Amino acid sequence: MTPDPLAPLDLAFWNIESAEHPMHLGALGVFEAGSPTAAAHAADLLAARAPAVPGLRMRIRDTWQPEPGLRAPLSFGGATREPDPRFDPLDHVRLHAPATDFHARAGRLMERPLERGRPPWEAHVLPGADGGAFAVLFKFHHALADGLRALTLAAGVLDPMDLPAPRPRPARPPRGLLPDVRTLPGRLRDALSDVGRALDIGAAAALSTLDVRSSPALTAESSGTRRIAGVAVDLDDVHHVRKTTGGTVNDVLIAVVAGALRRWLDERGDGSEGVAPRALIPVSKRRPRTARPQGNRLSGYLMRLPVGDPDPLSRLGTVRAAMDRNKDAGPGRGAGAVALLADHVPALGHRLGGPLVSGAARLWFDILVTSVPLPSLGLRLGGHPLTEVYPLAPLARGHSLAVAVSTYRGQVHFGLLADGKAVPDLDRFALAVADEVETLLTACRP
Repeated sequence: MTPDPLAPLDLAFWNIESAEHPMHLGALGVFEAGSPTAAAHAADLLAARAPAVPGLRMRIRDTWQPEPGLRAPLSFGGATREPDPRFDPLDHVRLHAPATDFHARAGRLMERPLERGRPPWEAHVLPGADGGAFAVLFKFHHALADGLRALTLAAGVLDPMDLPAPRPRPARPPRGLLPDVRTLPGRLRDALSDVGRALDIGAAAALSTLDVRSSPALTAESSGTRRIAGVAVDLDDVHHVRKTTGGTVNDVLIAVVAGALRRWLDERGDGSEGVAPRALIPVSKRRPRTARPQGNRLSGYLMRLPVGDPDPLSRLGTVRAAMDRNKDAGPGRGAGAVALLADHVPALGHRLGGPLVSGAARLWFDILVTSVPLPSLGLRLGGHPLTEVYPLAPLARGHSLAVAVSTYRGQVHFGLLADGKAVPDLDRFALAVADEVETLLTACRP
């Protein structure tokens, strides 16, 4: 297998990381335990299955010159994704002592950066102190996998699922060594369009930093510590609100975050009046499997959360209108698409500018709110059913809170990751999320 050059955004994630600000995402899954040895058996299965998943054997190696065998030229100062000849699954799968609080233990584990000299992922198996459940914390570096890719890698070590056979892809005609001259005018237009789009995104990102009323609770100085909380709400309740008010499930979930922030800020004494933090809503623009280089391809929508509005239905209406405007403009333009600018930066620029860029996130947005898709089919590990799953997004430098959401088996799971010192009361925010769903339900009743 030949080395695969990192896509520009992957390279950016790889280079903005520091020991205090690791760039891994995660997921905390809770499984029913049918026996006292269920957790140990799960750890053995994960270690046994990992070598058969090619993506889990891939390390990231910095390179300074093109190498023979690469199917695409590698810019100076880039990196490749390639098989690790010394791969040992026991370096990545760890069985821990019993835990009374899965989220508390996972928070401490999320603080630790992944080892960069070997495939950047880990699976931590946490037995429950009462023996009735166990949890698995998966960690994947964002340069190795985005949320969807991480799900695919994790599914490779879970029990096999009976999925419908994929539809065959139509054969693509072979490409010649030289481009078809008839396509050159179109390619030139595309190149000019890309330049115009980059300028448009840059200007929008600059303007988005002006006239912003956020809260110090969301943009405190980073300490490098991590705290995790999770809350599950009934998907039927979310659908009831959506059917009553219109819009999408995602609109309702974003409005829930806005209302929860309002409650939380008021309860802790920070105040929510006039607060309208900028939320980044990532949007996947993943390329086809045949495209090179493969990897993260993200854009996003940027919107002001109406935290200062006291009316829950008015907040939801504001979110719907903002998301409609974002969708009309498309994910390729506007300040939220600033991640696409990574494509216009040479590899050496990512390497040298990583530390500077890592501190700029707080100027661009105040909180990340992302959605991670999960299959509707029940997942199992060693025959033990997965009952809860909380996605965990990376926390950028200068940010205090990140929110990730997944829908699984009739429940909406909010995975909350925060700076441990800036947000010692993360559990109160989790309660505020559940309370806000009830508030919306009450507001929707006649």
